[in-house]
Amino acid sequence: MTDIHRFDVLIIGSGLAGLTAALNLAPTHRVAVITKRALLDGSSNWAQGGIAAVLAEGDSYASHVDDTLVAGAGLCDLEATQFTVENAPAAISWLQELGVPFTTEHGELHLTREGGHSHRRIVHAADATGAAVQATLVERVRNTPNVTVFEHHMLVDLITDRQLPDGATGRRCFGAYVLDTEEDEVMTFSAAHTVLATGGAGKVYLYTTNPDTATGDGIAAAWRAGCQVGNMEFIQFHPTCLYHPHAKSFLITEAVRGEGGLLKLPPHLGGHRFMPDHDPRAELAPRDVVARAIDFEMKKHGLDCVHLDISHQSPEFLREHFPNILARCAELGIDITREPIPVVPAAHYTCGGVVTDLNGRTEVAGLYAVGETTCTGLHGANRLASNSLVECMVFAQAAVAAIRQAPGAQTPALPLWDDSRVTDADEMVVISHNWDELRRFMWDYVGIVRTNKRLERAAHRITLLQREIHEFYASFHVTRDLLELRNLVQVADLIVMSAMLRRESRGLHYSLDYPDLLPEARPTVLVPPAR
Repeated sequence: MTDIHRFDVLIIGSGLAGLTAALNLAPTHRVAVITKRALLDGSSNWAQGGIAAVLAEGDSYASHVDDTLVAGAGLCDLEATQFTVENAPAAISWLQELGVPFTTEHGELHLTREGGHSHRRIVHAADATGAAVQATLVERVRNTPNVTVFEHHMLVDLITDRQLPDGATGRRCFGAYVLDTEEDEVMTFSAAHTVLATGGAGKVYLYTTNPDTATGDGIAAAWRAGCQVGNMEFIQFHPTCLYHPHAKSFLITEAVRGEGGLLKLPPHLGGHRFMPDHDPRAELAPRDVVARAIDFEMKKHGLDCVHLDISHQSPEFLREHFPNILARCAELGIDITREPIPVVPAAHYTCGGVVTDLNGRTEVAGLYAVGETTCTGLHGANRLASNSLVECMVFAQAAVAAIRQAPGAQTPALPLWDDSRVTDADEMVVISHNWDELRRFMWDYVGIVRTNKRLERAAHRITLLQREIHEFYASFHVTRDLLELRNLVQVADLIVMSAMLRRESRGLHYSLDYPDLLPEARPTVLVPPAR
């Protein structure tokens, strides 16, 4: 067993939120960044559309706030929304100072528009904004002396005072147990401050735009450590994921519709443009409306997909604004300058998560959470397009300010990980089968449209899986696949519990049993059981 690794701050996750925190803390703190695979393998790197901020003449903070509140269907926290919107321009300036190559026009940032926004306010780097931002931040982090990066390391569990010999209440975090997946060894990290930035949980569903890393690790670990979670029933399904047998999780950005893309039925059904039949905002309606409309048309006509047509724009325009989408589709034999793109909805963004305040603090002292892992109150019942990347930066910088102001704390002697357990020969195949079962029944029973009966069926299957996983976890050597499955089943349980508590249809949660809105909008907050 190795010695304890001691740092001032432990950041778990290497997306935009985690790297923003690391770079801002580096001048004053010794920082460790834990990332499950490589630095560029998280969801931030996959973000295509852009970052929302009020920068254009004629736009205003009030307008951006109003658009966010409308998309959030009455559940956005006004203070969190105003805080994010007002700090967004400064976050963009910070990225520009770091050298992020945003798309410009006539020497100014080019601003595009996406569904739900009343103005052009989306800063972007063509159609690969996340990749451009992440590449810039990763280069900076790798050249920052006070930041140590641990790639191919996965969070096992947070260490709280529950694990200490005197068996306290679990109200303070002192670091984490982390699996080195290459050396197959669990390490102990000690830190006065721990920041969860592990992203969302899209891999709990069969179809998702998320990378394989999005297994809800931070949400599950925070729940086990005693943190409240909120609004987990609100899973955003992106309306337009590329539908092709050789295209895994390839997102067709919202900006395609923002620049005039039209959703149509296939030619054998007349190529009818159907969004005006569902909402007066047509293709620019919020994502939940568009996703449900596509789901409706697919079920009505027995379709595997619908078509997104941007071929009326010039080839030059498409090459300039959507080069990656054009190239990827071309690789698959789809010429988007001449024909429509086959698309299908897919799980995209986890609007709920670990409950935090405006400084990213959780209920457990010394533990912070930022980015998609959290429920800050910004997204409410539905995330407005391109609000997520700016939330990452704004709340990461707020958490940094809180850590800097926090009084110094001594971390006690921490117990090392007990890894006397054995590896079972059948473990991997059972984990693989359980993962498949989970993703399929979550897609079938807890997807875009829900019912009480479907949720009950999902809850029953989750209970059976939890028993089996608990036996594996208690008895056998931990692996990345086992840890991810453990976390996904925990997150699935939180999603189903939250969905069963919401007896209305609001935002991203649509129930055939409760199709109407309740008069009062209330967040769903789950409190972990006392241990």
